[in-house]
Amino acid sequence: MTDDNIINEDDIKAPARPIKKRSRKLLVVVDDSPESKVAIRFAAARAGHITGGGLILFHCIRPGEFQHWVAVADRMREEAYDEARTLLGDMSTRLEAYCGVKPETIIAEGEPKDALRNFIEDRNDLFGLVLGAGSEGGPGPLVDYFASELVGNMRCPVILVPGTMTYDQVDAIA
Repeated sequence: MTDDNIINEDDIKAPARPIKKRSRKLLVVVDDSPESKVAIRFAAARAGHITGGGLILFHCIRPGEFQHWVAVADRMREEAYDEARTLLGDMSTRLEAYCGVKPETIIAEGEPKDALRNFIEDRNDLFGLVLGAGSEGGPGPLVDYFASELVGNMRCPVILVPGTMTYDQVDAIA
């Protein structure tokens, strides 16, 4: 063996390719399900451990909730947005204290799977979609949709977090 075949120390320290700034944002759905809370904890913990990590909290308001007279529907929509802003604001504050990352918050209106898919298609800065899988009665509609129909064509990885995990378990692996 000649010295030409040995990798020297300078070669090991140099990057294999130029390092460019990369997107490191994890997208997680915020709703009232127990599995969502576990997925949020996982996404926040990972975002806090990733260099340049970011976190996007996504909440969707279903349009079917506003099918009344126009004035009533407008008031209900306004209240739904106020509740969503409060939910995401409180969650954002707690998560920033937990992981040191200030989350971006997104409120969309529509069917959750469609609104989430459209949001993902419009973004080029996503590192992964984090979804919590339900512990009873199947994995849940978003997991069913994103882990089967769309997973082969996603612009980012889909990370499924079992809804039965405890916060201690999440903290240990994230």
